[in-house]
Amino acid sequence: MRVANFLSISLLLLLLVPVVIAENNQVDLSIEASIADYDIGISTAAISPDGATVLIVGQEGYAHLISAKNPGDRSLDVELNSARDNHFNDVAWHPRGEAALIAGDFGTAMRYERIDHSVTIVNGTGAILGRDMSAVEWRAAGDYAYFASDDGSIWRFSEGTGFLNLGNDANSEITGISCHMNYDLCVVSTISSGLGVIGPTHNITWISGTKTNTWIDVDCPDPQLNECVAFASGLRMISIQLNTVDHTQSSVGNMVEYTTLDGDFISASRGHSSSSIIYLAPSGTVRYDALNDVAKVQISSSQLAEWDSVIAGRQISYVWETGFNSGFVMTSNGNIIAFEPYQIKIDNTMLTTIILAAVTVSVPGVILGLIYMNSPFLQRKYLQLRGKRKK
Repeated sequence: MRVANFLSISLLLLLLVPVVIAENNQVDLSIEASIADYDIGISTAAISPDGATVLIVGQEGYAHLISAKNPGDRSLDVELNSARDNHFNDVAWHPRGEAALIAGDFGTAMRYERIDHSVTIVNGTGAILGRDMSAVEWRAAGDYAYFASDDGSIWRFSEGTGFLNLGNDANSEITGISCHMNYDLCVVSTISSGLGVIGPTHNITWISGTKTNTWIDVDCPDPQLNECVAFASGLRMISIQLNTVDHTQSSVGNMVEYTTLDGDFISASRGHSSSSIIYLAPSGTVRYDALNDVAKVQISSSQLAEWDSVIAGRQISYVWETGFNSGFVMTSNGNIIAFEPYQIKIDNTMLTTIILAAVTVSVPGVILGLIYMNSPFLQRKYLQLRGKRKK
C-alpha cells in the first residue's frame, strides 16, 4: 500500500511540473525598437493621462514624443525643440492631459503644449535660477504643481503666481514627488531628510522616524486608498498613511525588506490597475499591488540577461503598461523592449495530443485512487458492494 501511494503521488507531482515551471516567468520579452542609433541619455518619461503618448526627456535638453501603444513606429514620433542644452530630469502631465511640465538643471522649468507641440519657459523661473530641479508633479486639482530641487527646496508653481518656496526645506536632494489622485495631498521622498507630506495649503510636514533610510522614489497608485508607498535603497519599502483631514498627522506603516531580490531599487512609475512598477539596478522590475499589499517580480534580472545581455547592462529609465503585464521598458540609451503575459508554447503534434489526453484522463484517476487508498470507509463499501454482486 505504501509503495502504491508513493508511486501515485510521484506521478501526480510529475504531471504538475510544467505548470510550476511556467510560473517562473511572468512576461515574454521582445525588442520593439530603438529611438535612435546612438545613446540618447534618457532621464525619464511620462505617459499621458489618456494613455496615447509618452513624453520623453533627457540630457542636453532632449525632448521627444512617441506613441504609447506603438512605440516602434517612428512615423508617429514628434521631435520637440526645447532650445535648451541643460539636462532635463523629470516630466509631469497636467491631469487634463493638454500640457506637461519639465524640470531640469540650472533652474530649468518648461511647459509642453499638446496643441502645437511647443516647449516654452514657464513664468517666474528667475526665482529658481541656478538650482538643479530634480522632480515635478501636479496635484489632483491641476491648479498647482510642485517643483523640487537637489538642494532640498520645494516650490509651488502656477502660471499666475510663478514660483513660491514652501519653506521648511529638506537638507538633501528631493528624489520624488507623487500626488494622490483624489485629494490635494502630495508625498515627497529625499536622500537623507526622510519623507514629507504636502497639505492642501502648500505647507509640508516631515514624518518623524523616516530619516534613517535613503529614499529613491514615492508613488500614490490607488485613488481609493488613503495611502502612498515609498521605496528605499536596500530593497526596502514602506506605506504612508495619509490623514486627509489633518495632513500633519500622516504616518508610516512597517518597513518591508525584500532580501531575496537581486540588485537594488532605483526608481518607480505607475503601473496598470492601481499598481506601482519598481525599477531594479542593474536590471529588472517588480510590481507592487497596493490594494492587496503584494510585491511580485515582473521581469527578473536573470531573465533579462538571458534574453539580451547587452540591454540588460543598461539602466531602465521608464516603464509603462497598456494592460496587466503588457507594456514597454525604455532604457537610458533609447532601447524599447515590449513585454506581454507569459504563455506556455505547445507544439501541435500527435505526440503532444496523446500526452495531453493521457494527462487529462490520468490526473483525475490518480486523485480518486489516492482518496480510495486512504479511506477505509470507501474500501469497506466497495467490498460490501462487490459481495452483494457475487450473490
